[in-house]
Amino acid sequence: MSKILKLSLFLLLVIACKNQSKPADEPETTNANTEKESEWISLFDGGSLEGWRGYNMDSLPPGWTIKDSTLTFDTELGMEQNYTGGKDIIYGAEEFDNFELYLEWKIPEGGNSGIFYHVKEGYDGPPVVAPEYQLIDDENYANIHDLVGYNSQFGAEHPELLQDWQKTGADYAMHVADESQKQLNPVMEWNTTKIVFTPEKVEHWLNGKKLLEFVPWSEEWNAKKASGKWDNAPDYGKFKTGYIALQDHSSPIWFRNIKIKKL
Repeated sequence: MSKILKLSLFLLLVIACKNQSKPADEPETTNANTEKESEWISLFDGGSLEGWRGYNMDSLPPGWTIKDSTLTFDTELGMEQNYTGGKDIIYGAEEFDNFELYLEWKIPEGGNSGIFYHVKEGYDGPPVVAPEYQLIDDENYANIHDLVGYNSQFGAEHPELLQDWQKTGADYAMHVADESQKQLNPVMEWNTTKIVFTPEKVEHWLNGKKLLEFVPWSEEWNAKKASGKWDNAPDYGKFKTGYIALQDHSSPIWFRNIKIKKL
């Protein structure tokens, strides 16, 4: 057999071995992706409201429904000055301690809502007991609603304006969002939110950008709690596990792709 023929057969054998090795590699990649995806627990997938109910209730309150595969609070926009509390909802199937929560949301002009975690029932509502990731129309809210009465009680220099601690992405009335990192989409366009909670650090993300981080139950955290809105809410933020909740703040709101991963 000539040297050229031997070399040709050797090259063909090498190519054949490489082609045969590819299918063996593919299941490993697929299994890794499947395992990674399986870490997430779907709280709402667009098809079912299983697990959801009203705060301190056994069923969903009126207005909360599925519309166009979104979890929607279907209502007319109410005015801030007339707001006396709403019917917030919780994912009541399981409590969570350390987690990464992801969801997508949009609001109308003048809209307002929020995402709560470590929620416990038996109170007037989630805000007095649970930290909140604020969702609001930063641009238009103060032009549509009268904020003076509410903000004056906290000594705001300009109570007619939306305060930094009230804006989207804030840890409501505790930690403000970094405006230089905020990319809030216009009203009625979808945004993505991520909340990461561990005892060492909490992070708020919006549209792929980290807006803030803080250490829960730290000396700095306790000082903030004692210096403002939570003076008369002794149980605010003290629980280390609880439900995930969504706020009815007299505003239409849309959520989709709600999922959580335990850390």
